[in-house]
Amino acid sequence: MAAHKRRARSGRLAFMTAAVAASAVLASGPGYAVGAGVADPPVPVPPTGTVGPVAPVAPEPPVPPEPPKPEPPDPPEPPKLPAFGAYVDYDGARGTARIAELSRWLGGADLTVGHTYLPGDLWSNIEGLPGFLDVWADWRRAEEDRLFVLNVPMQERNEEGVSDREVRKLLRRGAAGLYDHHFRALAERLVALKIPDTVIVLGWEMNGITYTSRCGPDPEAWKKYWNRIVTTMRSVPGQKFRFDFNPTRGRDAIPWTQCYPGDDTVDIIGMDSYDQPRGISFDEQISEPYGLQAHVDFAKAHGKPISYPEWGLFRNGDNPEYMRRMLAWMDEHKPLYNTLTDYCPHGVWQCGSNPKASEVYRQILTGRKDPEPTVPTPVPTPDPTPEPPKPTDPVTPPVPLPPDNCSPLELGDWVEYWLGGKLCLKFDWWSRNR
Repeated sequence: MAAHKRRARSGRLAFMTAAVAASAVLASGPGYAVGAGVADPPVPVPPTGTVGPVAPVAPEPPVPPEPPKPEPPDPPEPPKLPAFGAYVDYDGARGTARIAELSRWLGGADLTVGHTYLPGDLWSNIEGLPGFLDVWADWRRAEEDRLFVLNVPMQERNEEGVSDREVRKLLRRGAAGLYDHHFRALAERLVALKIPDTVIVLGWEMNGITYTSRCGPDPEAWKKYWNRIVTTMRSVPGQKFRFDFNPTRGRDAIPWTQCYPGDDTVDIIGMDSYDQPRGISFDEQISEPYGLQAHVDFAKAHGKPISYPEWGLFRNGDNPEYMRRMLAWMDEHKPLYNTLTDYCPHGVWQCGSNPKASEVYRQILTGRKDPEPTVPTPVPTPDPTPEPPKPTDPVTPPVPLPPDNCSPLELGDWVEYWLGGKLCLKFDWWSRNR
């Protein structure tokens, strides 16, 4: 029985081998070998066995975006130096020319403040007589950062030594509105000249005895008159005036605080501060009643900037210590502006009587200019860190298809490994139609 089975199995194997040798053909596509004795079969790929179902891959969680990095703060602007200039002449043509000459004397320093006075003899001049302000207006408009300061009397006959009785009567007339039209005309004139941001030093040194615009004969009438002038000038369309309340340093005839008209109509609190009386030290000028320190403290209490429209040498002659200390005081307290009175006995450039103080002024202010604004250097934005490439599923090469009219034989992985691919048989050779 066993021998019979062995003979039958051997017969079937011989038949299959003959059929393969006689009928097999080489497959036209890769991976199929047809017939025997094929030279250099392709490198066989060992069988990997049966591939089971693949578990689904969980999606990667989304990567949260990086929070935006805060922009670096801009560097702080360097502090502006106190704007300064000098009163060098009331006439526009001479005054503006001398400002340029004084700048050259100071090594090209920026004199950004021009200062002049309206003549106080007649109302027509207080209104800004055509031709008087035109050159100053041209100077102001030539540079954006320039400041034009204009002293304006509150009364005509301003320096004629009018009695207290007459001043009291004039102040009350002004407080009643009799002079409003003069100040409206001045405001319209300044706006028409395109200098609506002029600083108006109104009724300066009101605590003294010199001018008809003084406060002492009737402080209450003076304050009402001041407020009426400011209200009238501010009513003109296009105006941007700033009004400077400007006493002289010290008590003088009346404490200047008694003349203060109120925060609503005052924009700047100034002080005229000359080196007087004789024998006074600079420390005493600081600490005296209604002196330099009182001025700074009063302005701070009222939330106003300070100014020094007039300052310079006087009773103590050529005093370099006063010059040095006054310039240092202004650098420390940073007034909105200051203008030295530059003629004898007060001045330095146009007065040869003060060579020592003149040298101090020139040394300290030569070449003084505001620093150029700092342009922040852009910080380069670092390139974002590239994400590592995500792993991809291995690409399975496509299973080659058998050639047309060819039926593959399933001989098992081991035989296909050694043959280098599958075998197929072409059966059309024994078709009935051939």
